[in-house]
Amino acid sequence: MNLENYFISQFNSKHIGDDGALIDNVVYSKDAFFENVHFKRRWMSCFQIAQKAMLVNISDAVAMNAVPKYALLSVAMPKNMTKAEMKDLAEGFKSVAKQYNIEIIGGDTISNTKLDITVTIISKTKKPLLRTRVRENYLFAFTGELGRSANDLKKLQNLGKIHKKSKFVHIRLRNGFVTKSINVLKAGMDISDGLCSDLGKMASLNKTGVQFIKKIPKHITCSGEEYEMLIAFDARDLKKVKMYARQTRTKLTVFAKAVRNKYINRCKAHHF
Repeated sequence: MNLENYFISQFNSKHIGDDGALIDNVVYSKDAFFENVHFKRRWMSCFQIAQKAMLVNISDAVAMNAVPKYALLSVAMPKNMTKAEMKDLAEGFKSVAKQYNIEIIGGDTISNTKLDITVTIISKTKKPLLRTRVRENYLFAFTGELGRSANDLKKLQNLGKIHKKSKFVHIRLRNGFVTKSINVLKAGMDISDGLCSDLGKMASLNKTGVQFIKKIPKHITCSGEEYEMLIAFDARDLKKVKMYARQTRTKLTVFAKAVRNKYINRCKAHHF
């Protein structure tokens, strides 16, 4: 058990285990976005930092087929931040909130040595998509393309430059695909810690193993912060899932199936 899982295991709640906590058709989710952990100030503008902080949190709602309604912001800011930078940060939060019809209803601000952000998203869902309900022989697939986030992060760490529309900065969420295909999806989660790491979480929750039916390079399977969707579905619904992917212009890769053997994640933990 890694340190993250060990810490989480200290809390006994039936609501822990999915991208958010589902209580009476309301989903509560929270993620941190900290300077020098998730980003460096020289990599992104304050506007872009706020946008990404919002989107990584909304991703949890999307992963559960929930519609985000409200946001609470906690922002710890260094004392040397200018009013112009603060306004830029606020505009970044508001731009994403407007895009997803979210009302920012409060939070907290404190002084700090660096820029640290946490966001709580409150969402509603009529048909939640959970990480459980995977059975033997169900297929696993992921949306979009994986690996670019890790590649761009490596460039930034080596003082290189990335494209202005880089996936590391501009996250594309798959809410259209999830909503369209919800009737045939059995399980799902967003890919934030890497395909193999998140696949391991899903396999562990369902007490299943994994058999890869498509070879995926390791640099792709271990790339974190992709915020694509990992989904599981009955093989009999493959044609429908592919049809919904085409209708929403979503690239889809079917790569594995659930089996009885034990799955072992070979990627390093991102969090500790």
